[in-house]
Amino acid sequence: MTSRVSPVAAFAAAFIALCCGLGSEARAQDADPKPPAAAPPTFTDGPRPYNSLRPKRRPRPAQITAATLAARAKPVIAPSTPTPVAAPAPTGVAAIPPQQLEAFVDGVVERAMTRDHIAGVTLSVVQNGQVILKKGYGFANLGRRQPVDPDKTLFRVASISKTFTWIALMNEIESGHMRLDGPVNLYLPEPLQVKDQGKKTQVRLRDLMTHTAGFEDRALGQLFERDPNRIRTLTEYLRQERPRRVREPGLLPSYSNYGAALAGAAVSNVTGKPYEDLVSQEIILPAGMTHTTFREARPWRDGLPAPMNEALAANLSDGFSWTPTGWKTQPREFMGQVAPAAAASTTAGDMARYMTLLLNGGTIDGKTIFSPKTALAFRTPMYRPAPEAAGWNAGFQDTPLPGGRRGYGHQGATLYFYSNMVIAPDLGLGIFVSVNTDSGANLPATLPGTIVEHFYAPAPAVPPASALTYDQARVYEGDYLTTRRAYGGLEGFSGRIVGRASVRATPDGRLAVTDGGVRTLFNGTGKPGVFKAVDSALTLVFDANGDRPSRFYAARGTSTFERIDFFHSAGLLLWTAILTGAASVATILGVFFRNRRESRQTPIQARASQMQVMQAVLWLISAGCLGIFAQKAADQTAVFFGWPSGWLLTGSACALVAAVLGVLTLGMLPMAWRGGRRVDSWSETRKVAFTFTALLMVFLSVLLGVWGYLLPWV
Repeated sequence: MTSRVSPVAAFAAAFIALCCGLGSEARAQDADPKPPAAAPPTFTDGPRPYNSLRPKRRPRPAQITAATLAARAKPVIAPSTPTPVAAPAPTGVAAIPPQQLEAFVDGVVERAMTRDHIAGVTLSVVQNGQVILKKGYGFANLGRRQPVDPDKTLFRVASISKTFTWIALMNEIESGHMRLDGPVNLYLPEPLQVKDQGKKTQVRLRDLMTHTAGFEDRALGQLFERDPNRIRTLTEYLRQERPRRVREPGLLPSYSNYGAALAGAAVSNVTGKPYEDLVSQEIILPAGMTHTTFREARPWRDGLPAPMNEALAANLSDGFSWTPTGWKTQPREFMGQVAPAAAASTTAGDMARYMTLLLNGGTIDGKTIFSPKTALAFRTPMYRPAPEAAGWNAGFQDTPLPGGRRGYGHQGATLYFYSNMVIAPDLGLGIFVSVNTDSGANLPATLPGTIVEHFYAPAPAVPPASALTYDQARVYEGDYLTTRRAYGGLEGFSGRIVGRASVRATPDGRLAVTDGGVRTLFNGTGKPGVFKAVDSALTLVFDANGDRPSRFYAARGTSTFERIDFFHSAGLLLWTAILTGAASVATILGVFFRNRRESRQTPIQARASQMQVMQAVLWLISAGCLGIFAQKAADQTAVFFGWPSGWLLTGSACALVAAVLGVLTLGMLPMAWRGGRRVDSWSETRKVAFTFTALLMVFLSVLLGVWGYLLPWV
């Protein structure tokens, strides 16, 4: 293998960096649900790729940072005006002083922009019916030096789009047109209905809302589109990209964009309205969100929903990546084919109104968008995989907050935009933040909790100690694999690499969990299997299945991580690949350097030797192709928009042919060992070496088959 580095290891390193944004919408951060304190509501069953940033007399791109841009463009601040209908202030809770909040947030945001090279940020904070902060930082377009305006600049909010879908769905449930526990197939046209695929239980609307439908999760090559000519209708997408059902519904959480899109199609079918029209007429326009849309900035095309109007499109922020020479403006991401799950674009000002709507029980400006019963459902756990684990509140994420509080909301991520919306009802507080740069995921993930901690639950000076000893914590050690992944083919292969989490005990009894390249420390709580993050309010819960836990539930409720046994471990695959690579090189060198006496062989042995040399060449070509793909995978745009890569397909095809030849070679072993006359046959040493290499190559084929690498057509 080239450079003495396993291509599997190289691929893992590059591909983890690539996928931690999308999939994490996600990463890092289901068993009986915990009974809520109050009874939950019931519902009747009834181009220029590079922006060089080099105008005259300006610094070079590498000298321009987020802090530099922030200094050139004064943050755009919108006036903090009260909404016409104010939610009552929670009793016993002091409101955050707006000036103190602004000063604190300015410091946090500006440090993050400098540290993480973020081009632009937009945010808003509401409390007790008042907009107490609404602000934009940095730039939305670097070529025009267009600053972020919290009332005009639209950011892609990705999966926050799903919350609009759940509002529309809950309205239909409450009106009696749909049933929460009804099979989704009742509300779908026949081409979109979920097939059995060997499963006994039908998928319900409830399962879609709680991400427990049992679908695999596929994204590469189809969740995002760069070419507007490749965009499909929602119906075409759902029919053509139908995922496997990998488990019975209702068992384990595994976040599903497909499931949310399917729910949107069901509501659209029941109401008889295209989804974009439905969400606009029932939620966006009545709520006065004049700068929010599920339509996209693309040319008109017959058969597709109408595009975004020109006035909004002119204020749509670009997406950026940070490079050694400055920011790179990235191609626009189109997600209209999964509109109910990801297509919304909005401003911080409109999100302030949306959060006020959620805090105010579904009413704003005297208009009722959804009922108090639905409002209660959004803040009441509908599903938790374990009593202490994070769950889902009718499609909204159940969010732990500092000070033992709980809120609800949703995160969202595209390839270049990261967003977060958190609602804390007991504080009358709503926080929204979004960034337009692929290196800026940390700010949206942490800012809401940071604000709550600073003003309502200051962290202790000394972090609490773990309640477990090192020996007790070691029980939980191991490698775990997420359920939120593809389960077959090359995407399944990549999912097995990037979907891994490593759990290790520290000498002081903590757990160090590494997921997606991010390491988080958790303290034992004294409750079996329950761990609290040292530096946040996140909780990790292990399923104690006997003496050794078999799984744990992701701290944000997005997936389950299941323990990996030795046969499926990356270490076994890695060392088998290394040994096969060494054996392949030795096999090829033997053709050139084997002495004449060792070259004596029978016709059967000669054919077997030729087949093994062919396998060796194919395995080395496969390794080289995989290594090249891993290097190119550092550019997430190329992977998501260009999947599957020609390099990866070639490597997989070579490995498949080598695997077939390996099986044939294995069948020739008895004849190769029998040989002919002593002077015309292999030596015993060569027979042993040939047999070892043949078995090794077949074993690698079996492992790669299990991992999905031998299926280039899937």
